[in-house]
Formats: sequence, C-alpha cells, structure tokens
Amino acid sequence: MRKAEEDHAAAKQSARGKDRLYDIVCFHCQQCAEKYLKALLVESGIMFPKSHDLDRILNLVTPHYPTLQRFRRGLLFLSSFAVETRYPGFDASKRQATAALRWAGRVRAECRKLLRIKSRRP
Repeated sequence: MRKAEEDHAAAKQSARGKDRLYDIVCFHCQQCAEKYLKALLVESGIMFPKSHDLDRILNLVTPHYPTLQRFRRGLLFLSSFAVETRYPGFDASKRQATAALRWAGRVRAECRKLLRIKSRRP
C-alpha cells in the first residue's frame, strides 16, 4: 500500500507541476489502482498474477469485494496506461490525465475503505 500511495502522490504532483507530464500521471494512476487491488488480494490470501491487466485482477478480487465491480469501466481505461505510456508513439492528453486521476482516486478510496485504512488528517 505504501507503493500505491507513492504512485498516487507522484500522479498528483506530476499533474500540478510546471511541465504537465500527462504520460507520467496516467502511468502512476494505473499503478496506484493495480497495487491497491493487489493489496486486497493479499488481504484475502489470494496469490496475484504478475500482470498489469486490471480487468484480470478485478476478476480475482470481486468475489471477495463485490463493490469494486462498479469500477470496471474505469479500471479498463486505466489498464491501457500500464505499458503504452512508456513507449514512443503514445502521448496522453490532459483530458486522459484528468480522468485517470479521477478513476485512481475513486478506486483508491474504495480500497482504503475495504482495507479499513483511515485517511490522514493534516
């Protein structure tokens, strides 16, 4: 979960920076969601695949956490950023980065709730 939080922080920071790094935002949003879903699998005692396919991971986790089913569309959207953003020929847009942040934030909030992690107050 620590690494998921680092990805979430990196995505938010990259979105706010002077040089808006949309590929980086999208990549870290995908990574945040992936790591939180895998944390739920670990919590359930389920081995997870070495995969970035969020739909595949979601299929493993929803029998134990059915509320996550409602995030399928967003997770499918985020899945495309696991690999594409790391190679030439793909450039994420501001709109995609904004949507990725929104979906990652929703998945993060739900996973934290399911894991009974309280939000930190500044």
